[in-house]
Amino acid sequence: MARRRKPRDSEFKARVALESLKERETVNELAKRFQVHPTQVHEWKKRLQEQAAKAFEKDGTKPVETVDPAELYEQIGRLKMELEWVKKKVASFHG
Repeated sequence: MARRRKPRDSEFKARVALESLKERETVNELAKRFQVHPTQVHEWKKRLQEQAAKAFEKDGTKPVETVDPAELYEQIGRLKMELEWVKKKVASFHG
């Protein structure tokens, strides 16, 4: 009979990943201690290393890029023209 997966919360995963980063125990020892597969320990450690920089971003988000207002007005104008064109095409089909 196949084993059912146990749902693990993010705090548990972080704790296992942090322990693996300390490298005081082998991955197999950690896997046995936390009752998870060694592959899972490797995956959580890798994910923690890849996403560690996000912890230091301001408000947890990337900096907002500034947009030139002239470009926005240009885009608004273009969209208004397209909308008017579509309205005319729809009117010609109904009339």
